[in-house]
Amino acid sequence: MLALKLRKVGTSIGLVLPKEMLGHLHAKEGQEIYAVETPTGYTITTLDPRIQKQVEIGEAFMDRYRDVFAVLAK
Repeated sequence: MLALKLRKVGTSIGLVLPKEMLGHLHAKEGQEIYAVETPTGYTITTLDPRIQKQVEIGEAFMDRYRDVFAVLAK
């Protein structure tokens, strides 16, 4: 568990992420991260949830037509 600190940034509040968390997320300064709401709270990720959903749909499509793609690959 890592403790996160909220700090005043101008007229807003910012969240300070420890180096360990940034390293685990492979995130860098200026990069967008996403807080995805789940039934138990929030998950912080660098993966855009909209793109992740598109990837899942694409993988399901490729699984469904695996034989066709195998033939086309020859």
